[in-house]
Amino acid sequence: MIKKSFVFVLLLLLGSTVWAQESVLPKVTIKTLDGKNFNTSEIYNDGKPMILSFWALWCKPCQKELDAFMDNYEEWQEETDVKIFAVSIDDARSTARVAPMAKSKGWDFEILLDANGDFKRAMNVNLIPHTFLLDGNGKIVSQHTAYFEGAEYELYEKIKKLVGK
Repeated sequence: MIKKSFVFVLLLLLGSTVWAQESVLPKVTIKTLDGKNFNTSEIYNDGKPMILSFWALWCKPCQKELDAFMDNYEEWQEETDVKIFAVSIDDARSTARVAPMAKSKGWDFEILLDANGDFKRAMNVNLIPHTFLLDGNGKIVSQHTAYFEGAEYELYEKIKKLVGK
């Protein structure tokens, strides 16, 4: 009996892991930099891959990762049409500093604000940076936490595989 229960639980866990890897983004209302409501179901790139990166002002590895993305973004877009969405998890007291930082860093991708943490919780983000790679249908195909120099190239190799390059 215990053996059958263990197998059932194992299959259940494996099934939920597969589901999590193939799930579509949850629908949560967050904000744009100009304070407008933005439903996460609008995270779309016309059938092309997307990077969804959760970050915060106080997180130096997050900033390094986003800087690395920006250093390569133009080339990545030309080759794969990838689009980056950077979701700040800073609370309402510090969201006013997000736009000036993004501008000073020259980040030329979509910056979104999740001040209440609703999207972060829905995506089960506990550590940042937490970066997701989504296919053109919005399904999660890869994810990682933390940042080390060169990690952006590993991510880009996955993006190229998605678009068949």
